Formats: sequence, C-alpha cells, structure tokens
Amino acid sequence: MQQYETVIILTPLLSVETAKEAVAKFTKLLTDNGAEIIQEDNWGLRKLVYPIEKKTTGYYHLTEFKAPGDLINKIEVEYRRDERIMRFLTISLDKHATAYNDKKRSGAFQKKPKTEEATK
Repeated sequence: MQQYETVIILTPLLSVETAKEAVAKFTKLLTDNGAEIIQEDNWGLRKLVYPIEKKTTGYYHLTEFKAPGDLINKIEVEYRRDERIMRFLTISLDKHATAYNDKKRSGAFQKKPKTEEATK
C-alpha cells in the first residue's frame, strides 16, 4: 500500500458541523475501502489565495493515509460529485515526504525555547 496525502477545501457556506460531517463521510469511505488513516488535520476556515466560485474563504482539511492505488480514483470521483467540495488535491508521498511527516508528528521540528544567554 502506498502512502497518500489529500487536502480538500470545503465551501465556507457550511456550518462547522456540516463541514465535519462531510469530512467524516470521506474518512469513512477511505476506511471502508481498506485505507489506513495515519493523521487528520483540520485547518479550519482560511482565506483563499484567489477566489474560487466567487468565494474568498474555505474550510481546509488534510488527511494522510495508506491505501491501494485503485482507491484514489474512487475517492476523487466522490470529491467531484460532492457539491460541498470546491477543490481537492491528492498526492503520493515518497520515502522522503513520509520521513518528514513522521518527524513532524513526533515533534522534532518544535522550536526550542531561547535561553537567557542567547538573548544577551
């Protein structure tokens, strides 16, 4: 099974509960088809770089998962069918991206507190 990462942008017209329901629908679709969810990260309502469908904000949600390759087409068809999703992007992670995500999850990139000597 290959490791993937997908980001979806949901329309800002949804309530927070409806956005969570939409994300839960796609998470369930992944798990029901044999995918293993590694991490989910809800980025919340953010400003878009450029307007999409005359909207300037959207709910962002990132999901990292392991799945067979044929599942990607199936999930992307479902993304296209759902009117709540404005954009999506699914990428296949190579060994370097997987290692980076593992380090990020373990907290290896946390900023270290400055000591008094360093500030002098």
